[in-house]
Amino acid sequence: MTDTIHDNPNPWVADHIRRFEKTGGRPRPGVADLLLTTRGRKSGLLRRTALAYVRDGDAYVLTASNAGADRHPAWYLNLMADPEVTLQVGADTFTATARPATAAESARLWPTVVAAMPSYEAYRTATTREIPLVVVTPVGRTV
Repeated sequence: MTDTIHDNPNPWVADHIRRFEKTGGRPRPGVADLLLTTRGRKSGLLRRTALAYVRDGDAYVLTASNAGADRHPAWYLNLMADPEVTLQVGADTFTATARPATAAESARLWPTVVAAMPSYEAYRTATTREIPLVVVTPVGRTV
């Protein structure tokens, strides 16, 4: 991509992105994490954030928790407007397509998500909104 990528403005997330890049994508101890780049639905700018994930076959599953806030995170709203995203997992960067998990997929995947990141259960009880899970599938390749 030739566009400038704008990192998440949250200081903790921005620090995490810098650490991810500095270490060549080495995950935090005990956490599978990646960098997600979406196109801003209003600005058209590329927006990057760091997220934890779980695997489901060839797909990456992301949790749009926004730390239990009553609104969806911007990255989720962006990919709803444009589902073509870029993932960086470790040192590997690739294009992928994102979509909300179906109700059946969410029911099956939530236990795996909570086992990987127990804080997600607290986030679910902290908000009245349904926290979406997002299934991200690499384009044109098997991982």
